[in-house]
Amino acid sequence: MHYLVDFNPVAVALGPVQVHWYGLMYLLGFAGAWWLGSRRLASGRLPVTREAFGDLAFYVMLGVILGGRLGYVLFYNLREYLAHPLDILRVWDGGMSFHGGLLGVLLAGWIWTRRHHIHYFDTIDFVAPLVPIGLGFGRLGNFINGELWGAPTTRPWGMIFPSAPELIDMTREQLHALHASGQLDRYARHPSQLYEFLLEGVVLFTVLWLYSRRPRPRYAVSGLFALLYGVFRFAVEFVRVPDAQLGYLAFGWLTMGQVLSLPLVVVGVLLLARSRHAPVLAPATAVPAPGKHNGKPTGGR
Repeated sequence: MHYLVDFNPVAVALGPVQVHWYGLMYLLGFAGAWWLGSRRLASGRLPVTREAFGDLAFYVMLGVILGGRLGYVLFYNLREYLAHPLDILRVWDGGMSFHGGLLGVLLAGWIWTRRHHIHYFDTIDFVAPLVPIGLGFGRLGNFINGELWGAPTTRPWGMIFPSAPELIDMTREQLHALHASGQLDRYARHPSQLYEFLLEGVVLFTVLWLYSRRPRPRYAVSGLFALLYGVFRFAVEFVRVPDAQLGYLAFGWLTMGQVLSLPLVVVGVLLLARSRHAPVLAPATAVPAPGKHNGKPTGGR
């Protein structure tokens, strides 16, 4: 019998105040990235103070939230949000774009580096291994929300999503009764959120974290991140149902997620090629003390 994905999206309800699992996943992602970023900072991976790192973390957090939401609005559902602009604020219902969030992070990093005189890609190389933590938790949030499910499958690990179009009109009681009798098994779908959790979260984090433990040429860590994410996302899109308002863009299989991921593959290859002739930056022997210069130039801008 296939698993029925039926979670309450609200984790905690205190009177009128509701804390959604989706929001908690983002908080866990930020907390995990902060903790591991502090470890990388302590090992000298970025020559700045803890105060400067705190600023970077804040900038990146804003970039993820604002960029992710605006990216979803622009790339996936512009017409709907133009008709109902206040719905843009309903982030707890889901609707975040990784590619928009990535652009937000890149912009936030650029603003921060101009203040602290760090080479831009030294900052991005520092941040890149932390990103899969948020990606992984975000995909778990998608799974709990029962959104971004995959195509129908007969595989034994297929799962049943009540928000799928063939089931969305059923009540919770009807769904559980039919599930208990096995009548919902024919509606099983790929749990594409869990595929992405594994690839974009666990695998990508493990590879980048292990790879970046040793000094690497500038651009290499960022290039590896872009290449692997682009490949993973492009592959999973083959079994993930595109947003209903967009559908397939061409050939009966090309999705917006694949279109947005292809440039990442290209950029990743170019950055890795450029890293072959870039300096290898050894960890700083000491982190500047508060009140002193927050960062030293580490190369051309």
